[in-house]
Amino acid sequence: MPVNIDSPLARRIAAYAFLLFIFGLTFWVLSPFLAALAWAGILAYVTWPLHVRLCRRLPGRDSLAALLMTLGVAATLLLPLAWVMFTLAGDVAAVSASFKQLATQGLPPLPAGILAWPGGEWLAEQYRRVQADPAWVRAQVAALGLTDVASLKVVLGGVGRNVAKFGLAVFALFFLYRHGDSVLVQFRGVATRWLGDSARGYILAVGVTVRAVVFGIVLTALAQGVLAGLGYWVAGVSAPVLWGVITALVSLIPFVGPVVWIGLALGLLAHGETQAALGLFLWGALVVSWVDNLIRPLVISGPTRIPFLLVFLGVLGGLNAFGLIGLFLGPVLLAVSVAIWREWLVHARSG
Repeated sequence: MPVNIDSPLARRIAAYAFLLFIFGLTFWVLSPFLAALAWAGILAYVTWPLHVRLCRRLPGRDSLAALLMTLGVAATLLLPLAWVMFTLAGDVAAVSASFKQLATQGLPPLPAGILAWPGGEWLAEQYRRVQADPAWVRAQVAALGLTDVASLKVVLGGVGRNVAKFGLAVFALFFLYRHGDSVLVQFRGVATRWLGDSARGYILAVGVTVRAVVFGIVLTALAQGVLAGLGYWVAGVSAPVLWGVITALVSLIPFVGPVVWIGLALGLLAHGETQAALGLFLWGALVVSWVDNLIRPLVISGPTRIPFLLVFLGVLGGLNAFGLIGLFLGPVLLAVSVAIWREWLVHARSG
C-alpha cells in the first residue's frame, strides 16, 4: 500500500524526524561545553537575587550590572581558589617527597603506642608483613602517582582543562545575567507548550533543588573543609591545607567526611600525641560533623520537601553518572521525578 506523503501523519513524522535530527546535531556540537554551561546556569541561578538588587541600583544599565556581577562571582571563586592552590602546591611537594622517601627506604618502624591499643598485636603483625615486602610498598606508592613525573603532568593537564572550562563558564555567565530573564521566559513558554501547566511545577522543583543542593551540600562541604583544616593546623598535622581540601572534597558525599579526620586522629595517636589526637577527634565529632549531620538535612530536605534519603541517593548516583556536575543533576532529576509522582497522585485522588 503506497504511503501518502501529503497525509497529516506523514507530515508529522517528517517534522519530528527533522526536529530530532537538528536537535541531535545541536547537542553533538554543544556536548563539549555542556558541563561549563551547566555550571554557568547554576551560578547564575544561585546569585540571581544579588543581580536583581544590583540592577535596581543601576537602572537602565543592565550590561554594566551583568559585567559587575560576573567579575564579582569570578573573583569570589578565584581568589580563595588561587590561595588554596598556591598553598596546596607546597603541601603536595612535601607529600610527594615523603612518598619518594617511603618508596626508596620502605615503611618506617611502627610506633610503640599502637601495641597498647585493643588488637594492637594483630595490627603490628599485619604491619610487619607489609613492611617485609618493599616491592609491594613501592608498587602502592607508584599507583598514587605522586612520585611519577608523567602522572603529575596528566594531573596538571586536567587542571588546565578545568581552568579553561571555568573561563568558558564565566564568559557564559555574563550573557546569562544579561539575557537571563528572556531566556527563562522562552524556556517556560516552550515547556508549557509541551508539558502544559505542569511545567511550572517542574521548573519550580528544579530551581528549589539547585539552590538547596548548593547551600546544603557544596557550602556545607566547604565549611567542613575550612573547620577541619583549622583543626588539623592546631593539632599539628602536616600539610593541613591539603588535608582540608581533601576533607571538603570527600564531604561532598554525605557522611563520608569523618573518614579523613578520624584517620588523622588515629595517626596522631599512633605517634604518641594523645592530647592532639583527642582534641582533633572531639573537634571533628562536635564541630565538623555537627555541620554535616544537622545543617545539611535541614537545608536540603526542608525547601525541597524531598526525603533526605532520595537526595543522598541522587548525589551518589549523579556523581557516578555525570561526574562533579552530577552533584546537582542527580538531585534535580529526582526532584522532577518526585514532582511528577505527586502530580499523578493528585490526579488519581481527584479522579
